[in-house]
Amino acid sequence: MRRRTYTLLSFALCVLALLVAACGGNPTTPDNQTSGDKAPDNKQIYIYPESGVEDIATLDPALVNDTASADSVGQLFASLITLNDDLKIVGDLAQDWSVGQDGVTWTFKLRDGLKYNNGKPITAADIAYSMDRYLQPATKAPQASSLDMIKGYDDLMKGKIKSIIGVGIMAPDPRTVVIVTSQDVSAYFLSNIAGHGGTVPLEKDLVEKYGNRWTEHLDEGNISGPWLLHKYNRKVDIQFVPNPNYYGPKPQLKKLVIAFYKDRGVDYRAYQSGQLHTATVPAPNIAKAREQKNEFRQVLNQVISYYSMNYLVKPFDNIKIRQAFALAINKDALVHNVYRDNGIPTFHLVPQRNPGYNPDLTGPAGVTSTKGDPQKAKQLLEEGMKEAGYTRDTFPQISMTVSKISKDIDNEIAAVQQMWKDVLGIEVKLNVVDFNKLVADLPSMINNSKGPQMWRLAWSAGTPDPRYWTTFLWAKGSTSNYENYGQNSSTTAKEQQANQEAMAKADVNRNSEERLKQYHQIEQQLVNDVVWIPIYQPYSAVLFKPCVKGMPKEATGLVPYSHDWSQVYISNSGSCPNVSKYQ
Repeated sequence: MRRRTYTLLSFALCVLALLVAACGGNPTTPDNQTSGDKAPDNKQIYIYPESGVEDIATLDPALVNDTASADSVGQLFASLITLNDDLKIVGDLAQDWSVGQDGVTWTFKLRDGLKYNNGKPITAADIAYSMDRYLQPATKAPQASSLDMIKGYDDLMKGKIKSIIGVGIMAPDPRTVVIVTSQDVSAYFLSNIAGHGGTVPLEKDLVEKYGNRWTEHLDEGNISGPWLLHKYNRKVDIQFVPNPNYYGPKPQLKKLVIAFYKDRGVDYRAYQSGQLHTATVPAPNIAKAREQKNEFRQVLNQVISYYSMNYLVKPFDNIKIRQAFALAINKDALVHNVYRDNGIPTFHLVPQRNPGYNPDLTGPAGVTSTKGDPQKAKQLLEEGMKEAGYTRDTFPQISMTVSKISKDIDNEIAAVQQMWKDVLGIEVKLNVVDFNKLVADLPSMINNSKGPQMWRLAWSAGTPDPRYWTTFLWAKGSTSNYENYGQNSSTTAKEQQANQEAMAKADVNRNSEERLKQYHQIEQQLVNDVVWIPIYQPYSAVLFKPCVKGMPKEATGLVPYSHDWSQVYISNSGSCPNVSKYQ
């Protein structure tokens, strides 16, 4: 399963939910595809660190909004269609699909013989139920608007209908799912639902029996993915074993362990001491890690790390003040000094190696250097303060909400604070919260003039289509528009709304060349409006023990495509962690 998720990166985690588009630069990829005799079954255990969180937020596919949760959810559940290692759309539970001549009626045929872990058949009605549940306002799915193209969505949100089943979703027989869209969105529809949590089949009787606690009873059913939940030790680890009823090729491993490490960097030390099969490398250790040539790999992530502002909270209702904050940051210095060049400084919302990447994009106010422009920043701040009627004495206190989960992130935030102070003369205070709380609070920022002023996060769209780096986040009515773009009364609100209209047109344009040009213009306007302050596109610098074989080159910890688990195994060659505690 692929996920659109928020994450908080220092050295990027690019795993299941953080889709890797391609290797970047001149990455080093260890040859762990072959060689070495296979270890016995009691050693076929793979331990992966979930770094930066003390636990996952949810196992409910409808509620996933963060990378850590997506990693575990992706092991347990299959979806209608997904993306393979080459980013091609392939069937997951569906064996084939087609769209009618009307361009709005999509028919998906399920594979024969699909079963849950309890042996019961997976049916089209289960997928229809799950999609309807995902969209029900009572579910509070944080990314419900990702399915806003389905017929009946608006009426469901407004309470005009009680269910979307029979309107936009049908199950005419046990193996057929029919989805009807409100207009022709064939330009992006399949990319939109690939790996989507809303298309995970669920057994209605079990979900309704246990309500919000249904994920505590996965031993009774609902699992459709390659792994079963074996043991969940909260704030310690989650252990998985192969699902014998999984439709696809079965894992060779006998157990998968996702261990929690609240503080990033601790997992790296655990790797070095023989406790883990893989770990991300903190920036200060990258040069040394490169020396471990048969263990080190580096991959350019489809991730943007950014700072963001609430357009409804002063002083960020003023575009010039937002631009001043953006241009006061020297991104080159941050990436070089903090991250040891393990990333690319950027203005972009759509990352490099994405089909929608715009090499001609400029920063706010036409600035072309990622080093920023201190003089321009000072000028814009003074102009913005004058427009808003501020003096230095009356300028609002700025507070930024962050989750400080690694030394790298601590250093980045401190450096950014200092740049704002040095260039703008503004001291930004920090509100430090748990990462899961920060992500959980995001929906409360919508239309909230009393919400946080600023925050720091990172975004991975989980699909290469540029819509999910633009429209999905900031379209009119988006449930991910936490910045309140276009839904404010600022002097540039009309321009923002015009850009939202442009998004709607680009989304449905079936001319791919024209469509990409439209997204380039949309992204440039978003950057000018400072919807985010993008900082950098990170690489994942990771280590794998030599005993790990068959891990795809795109993987940086967990496999990006569930079928890949059938290729991963532990060999007798090379060093390997002690797994006796999990045997």
